[in-house]
Amino acid sequence: MTMAKSQQQTVPVQIHQTDDRIVLAAPMPGLEPEDISVAVAGDRVTIRGEYRGARQGQENLLVSEWTIGPYYREIVLPQPVDGALTNASYGNGVLVLSMPKVAQGQRASHAEFRLEVIEATRGQRVGHTGSNIQPTTTQEHRQRMEQTAHPGEQR
Repeated sequence: MTMAKSQQQTVPVQIHQTDDRIVLAAPMPGLEPEDISVAVAGDRVTIRGEYRGARQGQENLLVSEWTIGPYYREIVLPQPVDGALTNASYGNGVLVLSMPKVAQGQRASHAEFRLEVIEATRGQRVGHTGSNIQPTTTQEHRQRMEQTAHPGEQR
């Protein structure tokens, strides 16, 4: 069975929650972090993975039971989450989103983003830090991690 380039694969998900966040995990094997885009809007999450066509569609291919993208999934969560504070990581072919819940009566912020490469086939996006969920950015998070790893060094 072959799959046309334009036909998107539905991504299976696992979702669990803690008191203050909803965590979603989705296998999206074979992608680079920058191939993955995420949109978080209220109680809706949309994940996309672009097609990586290397070696797919070859005429001499004997068996092709899976392809690398394109991936797509839209999920309705049990309650709104904060898109701007959402953390995303990608490693071992699995996308993980950690999304802070929005308290009743508060307004959810929306976000659309692509993951940033931290090393080959691993990526992340940092929107919050700490157990009390403080806003941050991926760049600020990296700088803090470098300072913690090398205290006292001048940059």
